[in-house]
Amino acid sequence: MTDITPIDRHRTLRLLGALAGLSVALGACTNTGTEVVTASVPDDYRLRHPITIHEADQSVVIFVGHARGGLSASQRADVIGLAQTWRREATGAIVADVPVGTPNAAAAADAFREIQSLLTAAGVPPRGVTVHRYRPDDPRQLAAIRLNYPKISAVAGPCGLWPEDVGPSIADPSYSENKQYYNFGCANQRNLAAMIDNPADLVQPRSETPAYTARRTEGFEKYRKGNATTTAYPEADKAELSDAGK
Repeated sequence: MTDITPIDRHRTLRLLGALAGLSVALGACTNTGTEVVTASVPDDYRLRHPITIHEADQSVVIFVGHARGGLSASQRADVIGLAQTWRREATGAIVADVPVGTPNAAAAADAFREIQSLLTAAGVPPRGVTVHRYRPDDPRQLAAIRLNYPKISAVAGPCGLWPEDVGPSIADPSYSENKQYYNFGCANQRNLAAMIDNPADLVQPRSETPAYTARRTEGFEKYRKGNATTTAYPEADKAELSDAGK
């Protein structure tokens, strides 16, 4: 049996230590924990850009020239439309900003009198209109009559915020973790909020409307007689393709 010299023993110990260190390093590369997938990353654009309920102003601008005090047909339609929506969705009075001290001040006063008559005819009470006289900073400016009222609106945003670089960078968390960039989904949320007719629909469902009694009675009468309760549509055959060439 060959004796092991101290030098060989030292080399053997160094080799075993190196092998042990390599095994530990290789074992550290093995993922023994829970697998993390992209879908599990908490990154929801609806939480990042939520749709919130606010009180915002609905306004109409009436431009008046210095030599004409009446309203055009389109301006009358705008005023009547504002009065109709005010009755349905307003949370406060209509505030009318009327210019004074401008070249068109006299014409604006005549136009506002016609606006008041249109609002009254559309069902807006006198106490529902508050007049605010204002003087523009530039007297040469063609000042307009502004009609506005507060209402409940759905709002999302603001959009266009880029707190981080969206370019490929290993130092960017959204790149290395395959996450959405901050502005992702903001435009969709903002457009959805603008299209909502009744913001309360985001919070609670609407109550059921009464049943159509006449139609329901007709269906029950057919069922009582044993007739088919389905509805016949004579126009359905008009959508069929032509049999020509068969």
